[in-house]
Amino acid sequence: MAQRPPILLIDAPSLYFRAYFGIPESAARAADGSPVNAVRGFLDMLASLIRTRRPDRMVCAMDHDWRPDWRVALLPSYKAHRVAPEGGEVVPDTLSPQVPLILEVLDAVGIAHVGATGYEADDVLGTLSVTQPAPVEVVSGDRDLFQLVDDARPVRLLYVGRGVAKLDDCDDAAVRARYGVPADRYADFAALRGDPSDGLPGVAGVGEKTAARLVERYGDIAGILAALDEPNSGFAPGLRTKLAAARDYLAVAPQVVRVALDVPLPELATELPTAPADPDRLLELAAEWNLAGSARRLVDALAQRS
Repeated sequence: MAQRPPILLIDAPSLYFRAYFGIPESAARAADGSPVNAVRGFLDMLASLIRTRRPDRMVCAMDHDWRPDWRVALLPSYKAHRVAPEGGEVVPDTLSPQVPLILEVLDAVGIAHVGATGYEADDVLGTLSVTQPAPVEVVSGDRDLFQLVDDARPVRLLYVGRGVAKLDDCDDAAVRARYGVPADRYADFAALRGDPSDGLPGVAGVGEKTAARLVERYGDIAGILAALDEPNSGFAPGLRTKLAAARDYLAVAPQVVRVALDVPLPELATELPTAPADPDRLLELAAEWNLAGSARRLVDALAQRS
């Protein structure tokens, strides 16, 4: 029996940030001069993904809490460098107004979007990846989501670090080839290595190769911490000292890096339409915001599925 088409789970913030920085504001403005570069780029990315991956379902995950209190309580440095002086995330002034417009267009087209109070888009994606009928394809430029890859379901990560046109279609073998660890150990590996963009310090002096070797030998961070208490566990003296100095960090870091898989989410209409849900509203938005080309490409991509 032929496998059903995949559901595409879209990391919306990852894609619209990339669109914003990838398209000059001067090249995409509404009649009143407002930039719409993130909206146009995001819609074109969705159209491209629909054409090339041929999904029958799609959900765009949103950040309702980009820096959840429960992660900050575990690790105060988590994303601390991205907090604006007045609070909230540092986001370009001309990007913030485009996000509600993206949601309006998604509603008019009929593409589901969802977020959850107290959770990041990553957590929404993680929960959907284990609750939606497979096959599942997660679309993101966030390396943390390599941990969701699961050949058994299957769940793949379409990694767009080089852009949607050059996405990397990643299964477990691809994660192993890239990082030297299986996908289900990526969170432990990432905690050891650290990630400055998320305020994760990692273990001083431990890079990707050492982190991968540690995970391969001891299984996970819990295994590493247990081995630290064994004098004959095989650590080089310098490495043992580095890990011991980071013990407090290592005790909490995996919980910070690990994506939640149990976010409470509403029932979602995930089926992709073959025509806009509200064509009149879509026409209004396209005319008001100078989005006709991008809207048409998205509509055409949907129609090709019929």
